[in-house]
Amino acid sequence: MGRIIALSVLLIPGLVAVYGIKLMRDSIFADYHAILLNAGFQFFVGLLLFIFGLIFIGGFIVYRDRKNNYQAIPDKEQKPSNHTTRD
Repeated sequence: MGRIIALSVLLIPGLVAVYGIKLMRDSIFADYHAILLNAGFQFFVGLLLFIFGLIFIGGFIVYRDRKNNYQAIPDKEQKPSNHTTRD
């Protein structure tokens, strides 16, 4: 059940980011929406939606990795745990 909730939490900002990309693309190719005022404003709204979605997903991943004590790049000072030394 928890994984389904986590998926839905990530799905909504992902869809918002995709819609932001669509708005930016539409403003470049002159396909304007009636609600938005002009091409510049439509591009700016799309950029904000894209950045919001990207930051939310990135923050979720960083929070999960810190909670699970995961390091993608281990410190150089740490030695591998299965390393044996010879005397």
